[in-house]
Amino acid sequence: MYVPLIAGLALALTATEPVPAAPDTGHQVQLDHRGQRVDVTYRSDVSVTHRQVGAVGAPGRPSALRCAWQASVAVQREARHPAGHVLARTVSAEKPLTGSRPGWCTTQKDAIAQDVAARSGAVRAHLLAAAARDQDPLVAELDAAHDRVRG
Repeated sequence: MYVPLIAGLALALTATEPVPAAPDTGHQVQLDHRGQRVDVTYRSDVSVTHRQVGAVGAPGRPSALRCAWQASVAVQREARHPAGHVLARTVSAEKPLTGSRPGWCTTQKDAIAQDVAARSGAVRAHLLAAAARDQDPLVAELDAAHDRVRG
C-alpha cells in the first residue's frame, strides 16, 4: 500500500539531467569601432533538463506520471577585432521554454526534442534580442580593450 506512495515521492525528487539540443546556425554582425571593422558572431546554446513528476497509477487507475521539461537558451558572443582582441561573453536566457509530456522522461526525450525544435522561432527571437542588447556592452568592452593596448 505504501509502495506507490514512496515510488511517487522518489520520482518527484529525481534530479534533472541536462541534455544539449541541436546548435543554432547563429547570427553575424559587423560593427565599426574607431574606424575598424569588428566581426561579431552570436550563437544560441539550448540546454534541456527533464524532471519526472507524479506517480504511476495502481492497476486499473489512470497514471499521474509526467515529464516536465525546461529549455534554457544561452547566447554565446564572440567578437574579433582586427587588432587581435577576441572578446567572448555568455548571455543567459531571461525566460526559459517549458513544457510537459505524459509518461516517463526516458521515453519522451525524442518528443521533447521535437517540442523544443518546434519553438525554434522563439529561440531565434531570443538570440536576436540578446544581440541587440549586447551592442552597448560590446562597445564598452572594445573601448576598454583598446585603452589597455594604448596605455
